Amino acid sequence: MNEAGGAHNALAHLVRRHIGGRPGVAGRWRREDVFGPGLLCWAMDRILITGARVLLPDAASAPYQDILVEDGRIAALLPPGAVIENAARHDAAGRLVIPGLVNGHTHGHGGLSKGMGDKWDLALLLTHAPWIGGARGLEEKRLATMLTAVEMLRKGCTAGYDLAFEFPGPTVEGLEAMADAYRAVGLRAVLAPMVADLTFFQATPGLIQALPEEHQARAAGMSMMRGEEVLEAIHHAARGWRGGDVRLGCAPTIPLHCSDDFLEGCRDLAAEHGLPMQTHVAEARYQAGAGEVRYGSTLLAHMDRLGLVNERFSVAHGVWLTEADLALLAERGGGLAHNPGSNMRLASGIAPTRAAIRAGVTVGLGTDGSGSSDNQNMFEAMRLAAFASRLWEGATEEDWLGTAETVRLATEGSAKLLGFEAGAIAPGKLADLVFLDLSHINWAPFNDAANQLVWTEDGSAVREVMVGGAWKLRDGRVLGVDEAKLARDAQEAADRLAGLNAGMRSWCEAIAPHVSCHCRTLGSRFTAARRLLAH
Repeated sequence: MNEAGGAHNALAHLVRRHIGGRPGVAGRWRREDVFGPGLLCWAMDRILITGARVLLPDAASAPYQDILVEDGRIAALLPPGAVIENAARHDAAGRLVIPGLVNGHTHGHGGLSKGMGDKWDLALLLTHAPWIGGARGLEEKRLATMLTAVEMLRKGCTAGYDLAFEFPGPTVEGLEAMADAYRAVGLRAVLAPMVADLTFFQATPGLIQALPEEHQARAAGMSMMRGEEVLEAIHHAARGWRGGDVRLGCAPTIPLHCSDDFLEGCRDLAAEHGLPMQTHVAEARYQAGAGEVRYGSTLLAHMDRLGLVNERFSVAHGVWLTEADLALLAERGGGLAHNPGSNMRLASGIAPTRAAIRAGVTVGLGTDGSGSSDNQNMFEAMRLAAFASRLWEGATEEDWLGTAETVRLATEGSAKLLGFEAGAIAPGKLADLVFLDLSHINWAPFNDAANQLVWTEDGSAVREVMVGGAWKLRDGRVLGVDEAKLARDAQEAADRLAGLNAGMRSWCEAIAPHVSCHCRTLGSRFTAARRLLAH
C-alpha cells in the first residue's frame, strides 16, 4: 500500500471510531474528495438539524423547526425537540436555514474575467471577448469554472445554469474539465456549452462594412468551429456523460450568431438527448433591431418557427421581449432567467419581469458571468431585481417584486429552469441548505426573514452550506478546494493570459468606437418595446 492510501485508511479508521461506531447513528461508507481523492469516508444517511429558524416555502415565515435529512433529501420538518432514532444531530442554534440559492444564468468561464472593462454595453463586451477569453487551454477552463463555483458556494448558491464557452467550439475534454470543477466544489450545475457557427461580426447586420477599411478583412476572417463539428462534439459528450449533479445542456448562444441550419441542429440534438436549452434572447436593443432586419420578426418568434421554444427552453435576459413574445413563451412552457445586475451594468435595460410572471412564464434569477456582472452574488441579484421592478414608469406597488416573491424566484423559480427538485425546504426536496449566522450584523436584530434576505444580506453571513445532505462549506471553509492555491493559480493564469492576448486587445480597442456607433444606430430601429428609463 502506498503512503497516501495508508493515510486515507488511518483517517477512515478515526472517523469510524468517533462517528461510525457511535450507537444509534445511521450511515454508510462512500468515496469523497473532501480529504483527498477517493477517500473512503463515513456519510450520514440521516441527519437531524436542530435549533434553527427555518425559512418555509412561502419564503416569508421562519419559525423554529427541526429538519430531518435522509438520503440527501428533506424527509420531514418537525417541531423543536423532536426525538429521532438513528440520526446524527447537528446543532444549528443561532442560524437561519434557507434553501440554497440557484443561479439561473451564469458563465463559468467568466471566473478569470472579473473587472474587465468599464463603460461597456453588450456590443462592446462582445467586441472585446476575443482578448478577454482568448488563448485558454484546458487548465484555464477548469480554473475559471472552479473560481465561479467557489464564489457561488461561499455566497449561498448550491446550483447554477452555466453557459460554458470554448473557442472556437466545445470539446469533450473541456466540458469534462469544467464539470469536474463543479464536482470538486460540490455544486449542482447544468453545464450547457455556449455555441454558435457565426462570429459577432458576421452575426450583426452591416457591422463588418461599418468598420474602417483597414480592419474589415481581419473581422471578416474570424470564424467559429463548423456547425457540424460543434454538434458532433456535444453529441459525443452527451453519449458518455456521467450525469449526476452536473447535467449537460445546450446553449446556442444568441440566435443571430447561429444559422438556421445550426439552430435546427441544436433543436434536434437537445430532443435526442433530453437536454435543457438556454439562449440569450433580446438581451440588448441592437439585437432586437437586428432580428427585425434579418428575420422580419422578433428573435423569439423566429426561434419558435424553427421549433426550439418548448418546456426545456429558457430565455436568458429577455429585456426586449414583447408582450406577444411573453405570451408565446408561456404557451410553450418556457422560462426566463432575469439578470438585473448585468442588464444594468451593460446598459441593456430592465427586463419585463412582472409582465412575464403575469403571462405565466417560469421566472428565475441569475447573476450572469463574472465577465459581464463581475460577481456571483445571488443576494445582490435579488436586491437588484426588487429595485429594478420599482423603476417602471406608472408602476404601482402591485407591479413591484415583493421580498418573499423575489426569494422564491432565486430559489424555486431558478431550480425549475435547471430541472432540479430544489429551491424549497419541504419534504421530498433535495437537501440543499444554506445556514446564515443570525449574530452577524446583517441580522442584528432579526425582524423579518424575507425582507432581510433581500434588503440586508450580502452573502457575508453564510457560514455553512449543505448540498444533497453533505457539507460543502463548514465553519466558513470550502471543504473540497485549497482556496489559497486556487487564488495563486488564478493570478498566475491572469498574468499569463494578459501577455498572450495583448495584441488582440489593442485591435479590439481600435475598432470599439465604430462597433458602438453602428450598434446604437441598429438598436434605434427597434420600437416595439421600451426598456430604458426615459427623461
